[in-house]
Amino acid sequence: MDIGDLHLTYGNIAVFAIAVFLLAGVYSFIKQGIKVGALILLVLAGLVFAGGVMWL
Repeated sequence: MDIGDLHLTYGNIAVFAIAVFLLAGVYSFIKQGIKVGALILLVLAGLVFAGGVMWL
């Protein structure tokens, strides 16, 4: 699927979905008071998002 000059595939969308899933985990960990776990998940979500952007 082409949007603008970007060619999106199911793989790209799956990578961004994983990043959103990890961000939901960050929110959940913060609500539970697990700040170190939230920070680790935030870093992982950032890496996954960056990987998805670089894959485009």
